Amino acid sequence: MHLEIVTPEQILMSQEVDAVTLPGKTGEFQILNHHAPIVSTLDKGLIKLDKTVNIKDKAKSFFKETNDKLTFNIKGGVVECKDNKVIVLVD
Repeated sequence: MHLEIVTPEQILMSQEVDAVTLPGKTGEFQILNHHAPIVSTLDKGLIKLDKTVNIKDKAKSFFKETNDKLTFNIKGGVVECKDNKVIVLVD
């Protein structure tokens, strides 16, 4: 699936991934390939990607490696998933 992570300043990431874990209002949830359409608010927490994802140079400085995951800290946001494309708008 195609994942875009967008801040008010820039598009941090726009590339193919197999899964993304997001901090929802009632806990973490994961979006996988071919997920049903969804729109959800996000809470403060970490966006997590599998460590095997080859993040492009532009986005590398925003992610930290922790155990077997790449993480990105957010204050909140919104996610939309439709037609195997995930757009995450974050603060």
